[in-house]
Amino acid sequence: MATIAFTINNKPASVDVEPDTALLWVVREHLKLTGTKFGCGSGLCGACTVHVNGKAVRSCQTQMSEVKGKRVTTIEGLNNNHPLQRAWVAEQVPQCGYCQSGQIMAVAAFLKQYPKPTDSDIDGNITNICRCGTYVRIRRAIHKAAELMKA
Repeated sequence: MATIAFTINNKPASVDVEPDTALLWVVREHLKLTGTKFGCGSGLCGACTVHVNGKAVRSCQTQMSEVKGKRVTTIEGLNNNHPLQRAWVAEQVPQCGYCQSGQIMAVAAFLKQYPKPTDSDIDGNITNICRCGTYVRIRRAIHKAAELMKA
């Protein structure tokens, strides 16, 4: 066991866990922030996407030793009126909704690098899986959020 200190959603946190514990389980089980979802456990689906120092990562594959002293942001850490959330609602993206927190977190980091994304940019960089297949609505929402973020 080790005490690992980090910042989560702009608040200091400290947990006693094995250094190889997945960030996902600390977020969900220790800190009770359940917006971050378990999907595949292999880093493929993206349901568990969070930000570490502003970069989108798969929390099921990120060990706690990697976040020591860093800033972690979960879906709960986004502003409740974030342009992405408004765009998601406007475009009626969610069907079952399970993957959406991971989708939004992936797109939030993506739009910092691609403020005017093309469809090709989106296809090449947003690799999260939506089992309901709402990809057309996701793409529309990404374009809408980019516009909202410019305003």
